[in-house]
Amino acid sequence: MDTEQARTFLAIAAHGSFIAAASQLHLTQSTVSARIQRLEETLNARLFVRNRSGASLTPAGRRFLEYAKRLVFTAEQAIHDVGSSSRYRATLRVGGRIALWEGFLPQWVGWMRLTNPDVAMRTEIGFEDDLMRRLIEGTLDMGLMYTPSHQPGLIVEHLFDERLILVSSRPDVHEPGSGYVHVDWGASFHAQHRQSFPQMETPALVANIGWLAIQLVLANGGCCFLPVRLAQPFLTTGQLFPVLGAPEYDHPAYMVYPQKAESMVLEQAVQGLREVAKQQGAWQS
Repeated sequence: MDTEQARTFLAIAAHGSFIAAASQLHLTQSTVSARIQRLEETLNARLFVRNRSGASLTPAGRRFLEYAKRLVFTAEQAIHDVGSSSRYRATLRVGGRIALWEGFLPQWVGWMRLTNPDVAMRTEIGFEDDLMRRLIEGTLDMGLMYTPSHQPGLIVEHLFDERLILVSSRPDVHEPGSGYVHVDWGASFHAQHRQSFPQMETPALVANIGWLAIQLVLANGGCCFLPVRLAQPFLTTGQLFPVLGAPEYDHPAYMVYPQKAESMVLEQAVQGLREVAKQQGAWQS
């Protein structure tokens, strides 16, 4: 099994077609078929069902999908890390929720580049499940998130509390209405939200990230709960307005990193995040 076979498998799975995969990879269809045949022989399993409409994954193919993604990712990461070893003394792999990449994490990245110019950084956006899986697998050094799970060998450290406030596209709104966009800020937020609005029906619009809710409200009108950090630029310009009298919720942000990581770079990165988080907490208080 090699990475080219895995890339070919992923291309077919994504397009649902051997022909489309061959076109994307700039290969002949016979080469694509040969790679999959060798991969199936190695795994001793049939990965695709081919028919007139294209190709679909078999149960074995669906099971192999995540392994193929990891194989390709690990290979790309090795090329980056080993290839940059002559220029940098270490590579730090950091992933976080998109809301934390708004202002907070870029500020920390700037601090890292200033204090550790000989450290390369790989930065990514992700959700909690994926970030935690990557931390457990060892393909991520640090994860920044809102609702981490506690796992053996990983440290979960509180950084600061976001403050979620209700903002609206109109200044005369007093409570969530028909234009309300419900943002999935996690289980704790859901529990507090239900307590504040026990009679509220299921919202027609739900967004899994705050950025998406902002776009929906700005485009169509309405309101949503956002961290003050994300809302402030829009409040300043008058694009959004605070809903006076609406409940506010604390929403803690955490960093997760390996417990036994013997890395001076990681220690410096953690300390830097603590310092930037102190500034963040002071700004919101």
